[in-house]
Amino acid sequence: MGTVELHLPDVGSLKGKRHVLKGLKEKVRARFEVAVAEVDHHDIWQRATLAVACVSHDSRHANEVVSKAVDFIEGNVEGYVTDISVEIL
Repeated sequence: MGTVELHLPDVGSLKGKRHVLKGLKEKVRARFEVAVAEVDHHDIWQRATLAVACVSHDSRHANEVVSKAVDFIEGNVEGYVTDISVEIL
């Protein structure tokens, strides 16, 4: 599982935040076949934490997929990544 904390400076409302996150989550799901969800900072306009999860029998493969998904988020977000964490369970 990976978590990505985001700062979204151009967002001016919760509706705008949801719009930005929805498009980003859909792209990540489609490209990497992972689960993506907003897991923290639900009521803060310019902050979000996304979690990315991949289930696999091979921990190395899961780590690779999650890392690539996190890198994709970092390169495609309409804002800044403030923290990244990847953990294999």
